[in-house]
Amino acid sequence: MTKYEPEVNDYVHWRQHQGWVYFKDEEYITIEIGVKEKPHCEYVKNSLHCKDHILIVCQNWYWHELKYVRSRNSIYEEQ
Repeated sequence: MTKYEPEVNDYVHWRQHQGWVYFKDEEYITIEIGVKEKPHCEYVKNSLHCKDHILIVCQNWYWHELKYVRSRNSIYEEQ
């Protein structure tokens, strides 16, 4: 069995959470477990930044617990 190495845009299950790998460093990854619209206010005028991303951190010593599901080509791909 080969060791799974998480990459950005992989969909993974970890413990009771599941989501997209949003960021990867050699020491940890973040997993996006949710996205919600920001409330309309004067600070959210740019449509590129109109969502809050809910992330959890998974340290590299837990990567063996990750279960790979699938990958996507970009964050803009339909889910």
